[in-house]
Amino acid sequence: MSVHKEVKRITTHVLQAMKARGEKIAMLTAYDYSMARILDEAGTDILLVGDSASNVMAGHETTLPITLDQMIYHAASVVRAVKRALVVVDLPFGSYQGNSKVALESTIRIMKEAGAHAVKLEGGEEISESVKRILSAGVPVMGHLGLTPQSIYKFGTYTVRAKEEAEADKLLSDARLLQELGCFAVVLEKIPAKLTRKVAEDLLIPTIGIGAGHYADGQVLVTQDMLGITKDFQPRFLRRYLELYELIQGATEQYIEDVKSLSFPNEKEEY
Repeated sequence: MSVHKEVKRITTHVLQAMKARGEKIAMLTAYDYSMARILDEAGTDILLVGDSASNVMAGHETTLPITLDQMIYHAASVVRAVKRALVVVDLPFGSYQGNSKVALESTIRIMKEAGAHAVKLEGGEEISESVKRILSAGVPVMGHLGLTPQSIYKFGTYTVRAKEEAEADKLLSDARLLQELGCFAVVLEKIPAKLTRKVAEDLLIPTIGIGAGHYADGQVLVTQDMLGITKDFQPRFLRRYLELYELIQGATEQYIEDVKSLSFPNEKEEY
């Protein structure tokens, strides 16, 4: 029987056991109670309260504008819905870079005020002090390497990372460092599949890919992308399982028509 079906609650130890058994990990983003409840009941292993809420929920061009208070609001909403999944929350831009004391304070707020299970930080060696300090307080940390969206203005583009040997070597050494520090998993975003394979085989902790090929120990997508609620975002790695944009728009048009033609509400829908 799979680990996924055996357990009542996903923990970092369960994820480790899944990797050891070669059982893939399914992760999706969640930002609100209603959606989180559906995703949790469907059996999603990890729910990531991503700073992608900045794009998906608030309409910003990048993940940079979202604040710690806003992340706590989204995270608390998700935690209230979840019975089984591990809830991981992104530390937003500016809440951990360059100052490990601030990183720990931000993390403590997320854990206490939202009731989250773990946090995620972008970067490798340059954020090692923050990772160490958060782990020393007993909070599980997920790493994030490759395309790190909080550094978009440094990269200047959302194209595939680590195609060159030097960047690939740094990514592998950063992944090893994050494992050594005590991270329980690492997200690999938009890197070549061959490099993902190398990292996944090298590490004992699970790797979660997004646009990183099938060799990762798990996969993550933004739920609104996967369900086709977002319309304009169409990268190669995205598989749309539904086209909800059109379905919701069609239902809304029908509602408007029914209200204006006086067919809604009818007698059965009155008190």
